[in-house]
Amino acid sequence: MQVVKFGGSSVGSTEAIRKVKAILLKKSSKSPLLVIFSAFGGDTNRLIQAAEYAAVANEKYKDILQELTQRQLDYAQELIPPKNQSAAMAQLRVLLNELEDILRGVYLIKELSKRTLDRISCTGEQLSSLILFEFLKTDIPKAQYVDPKQLIVTDDFYGKANVNFELSNERIRQYFQKHQADLFVVPGFLAANQSGETTTLGRGGSDYSAAIFAAALRAAELEIWTDVSGMMTADPNQVKQAFPIHEIDFDEAMELTHFGAKVLYPPAIHPVYKQGIPVRIKNTFAPDDEGTKIHRYTRSEEHPIRGLSAIQDISLLNISGSGMVGIPYFSHRLFEALAQAKINVVLISQASSEHSICVAISKDDTAEATNALEKTFARELKEAKLNPIEADREVSIVALVGSKMKDRSGVSGKMFSVLAHNGISIKAIAQGSSERNISVVVNKREVKKALNSLHESFFLSERIRLNLFVVGVGNVGKVLLEQIASQHEYLLKKHRLDIRLIAVANTKKMAFDEEGIKPSKPLEALHEQGQEVDLSAFIHQMSELNLRNSIFIDNTADAKVAALYDKVLKKSISVVTPNKIACTESYDRYKELKQLSKRHQAHFLFETNVGAGLPVINTLSDLIKSGDEIYGIEAVLSGSLNFIFNNYNGEGDSFAEVVKEAGVQGFTEPDPRIDLSGVDVKRKLLILLRESGFNYELEDISTLPFIPESCMQADDTPAFIKALSSHEKHFKALVEKAKANDKKLKYVATYRKGEAATGLQEVASDSPLYNLEGKDNIVLFYTRRYPEQPLVIKGAGAGAAVTASGIFGDIMRIASAFGSNF
Repeated sequence: MQVVKFGGSSVGSTEAIRKVKAILLKKSSKSPLLVIFSAFGGDTNRLIQAAEYAAVANEKYKDILQELTQRQLDYAQELIPPKNQSAAMAQLRVLLNELEDILRGVYLIKELSKRTLDRISCTGEQLSSLILFEFLKTDIPKAQYVDPKQLIVTDDFYGKANVNFELSNERIRQYFQKHQADLFVVPGFLAANQSGETTTLGRGGSDYSAAIFAAALRAAELEIWTDVSGMMTADPNQVKQAFPIHEIDFDEAMELTHFGAKVLYPPAIHPVYKQGIPVRIKNTFAPDDEGTKIHRYTRSEEHPIRGLSAIQDISLLNISGSGMVGIPYFSHRLFEALAQAKINVVLISQASSEHSICVAISKDDTAEATNALEKTFARELKEAKLNPIEADREVSIVALVGSKMKDRSGVSGKMFSVLAHNGISIKAIAQGSSERNISVVVNKREVKKALNSLHESFFLSERIRLNLFVVGVGNVGKVLLEQIASQHEYLLKKHRLDIRLIAVANTKKMAFDEEGIKPSKPLEALHEQGQEVDLSAFIHQMSELNLRNSIFIDNTADAKVAALYDKVLKKSISVVTPNKIACTESYDRYKELKQLSKRHQAHFLFETNVGAGLPVINTLSDLIKSGDEIYGIEAVLSGSLNFIFNNYNGEGDSFAEVVKEAGVQGFTEPDPRIDLSGVDVKRKLLILLRESGFNYELEDISTLPFIPESCMQADDTPAFIKALSSHEKHFKALVEKAKANDKKLKYVATYRKGEAATGLQEVASDSPLYNLEGKDNIVLFYTRRYPEQPLVIKGAGAGAAVTASGIFGDIMRIASAFGSNF
């Protein structure tokens, strides 16, 4: 006997039902078939909703009943041959009239008992099975309709009845010994107590029905057909990268089903598990897919994890207080109170101090459970030996499942580390001694991020996805995105790094796309799907998406954007920026951002603040972390100023013309006064001092200006360039004086013996700064380890391409921290 079950999605439309028929016709040629059907997709929910409306005298129940009735009649007319429709319609009318009478009674007395709800909710399976039986027997004439109420015997626990297996097995075996057919059609979900009253086996109980029949008949295999190609490594609705598990043992399958894997009803495994009968999960809409085989076997592969699962709609009850410590039978009283209230406990966590116990239960049971515990511990609560019982209704459980976890150390550590890196706070932890399951309770809005982060880490550990949120697509931002686009395939293929641009914004518009915006076409995205830019809304939407491995990239020099970094870091979203403003505000603000980065496991990287693409800050950080100490700094930190003084010799182009050319080549800010004032260099030196561990403010650094004040007071850039032209003699005199002394002019930042300064200096030929060419930067670190011969970092320090590459480098550092193989 082949035992096969089809779920609601498999019979959710007439088109799907025809696919079911094709599958069964193919199978019927091999051996007799026993087929269990669920209600047509969504009908059970509709029936329960109608019952709930009727119970409060809401006439909306009639609309639902009418809709459901019409669906059954439409399906019957479309599927059943005309010559058989009359008899079938009569049977359907009997069931539908009975349903209408029961709902009418509930409406009149305004009462809905669990017993009555069972009668109503299982009607869907009776209706679907009757229609499907008539449809199938046209091609399989030797067919029988089987009433499960005559065969499956339960107790009186309506809603989720307990099966009397001894009596049920006997009845099933006797029935099939007496009856012969090629096809037996059985409604799932329903049964009866010993008095013959209708009971149900719990939501999803059609799986259970199938398992009961398979076990009783000692079938070779139980097939459960649904709308996915087997049990998945995670819920594909939450984790798009989830893939089918081809083979899994019973213990792992039970863990996954109990913890929310929806393709199989949790109790369904138990009857077949006892008999050692394999279960095959198949896809009605892709019948040739292999599916998942659940059976007894020993896995040989190394991978310790089989799947991830989650339970939604959970409440976490916390019972705490000094009155618990060392008190015998306290836990017994707690769980006895919940058991008597028929509250199912999903998870338990207790501190070794015995000061607190927390239990996870269904959210629907929160009030009843709280009342039961308050009644049981009324004296302790009154005497303040217990704190008021706390109920957190906004939580879910995420579970990591695998029988091989016990053979591998570090699995739980990796799990907690991955969650921490993504800013996911764990409220409770549970792991049994079997080590097949590690469960954590998290905020329900973090479930999707938690599942994706863990799935990526454990199942796609060779592939890391970074989600970028970019503000600023001007000169540097545009080049950065071009670099990312050109490297995307290489990074994906060679390093398994998938970089996706999720959002982009400029001064006018912003655009979001969770599937990814083409980094080579940010302006098109802004034009086609952009909305008016609002920085607060940008941060809010980025936070609401709650994507793993998120990075906020600020390519602007805007103080308003820098002011938002604390909000971003608090969401455990990393920040990468060439914007110097945040790190050069007050020292307290700088320290706040650094501390927020640590506290929320988010990176705050700003390598390009000082030397564009040069590894200045990273090198300095390594020196400090390794125990070195900074004694002195000497640096040329402005690529634009170095370009200007390398190209101005007092003989060819005027100083104003060289400054103008520097702007054309992108070495200066749109307003060159920012560069020529020296404030940019001053900010860079301040960042180096702070990263060296010194508490400095911007005003603590002295500056010797070389631009006449009248030039700096110009109304705009053209006026400034014109003013520079009128002071050509001043600049020419500076150059000629340096030449006379056999020196060159460099704008230098220095730190020695607690004194920090920036200004134009004449540099001798024996200085490392003397031969600095073009737009290059140079930094000399004098340290305890490098007291005489400094550590030198030298290279291009200006330009969109090198700055963008520095930002890209920070992104790669974050990717490495998230686990990519760089």
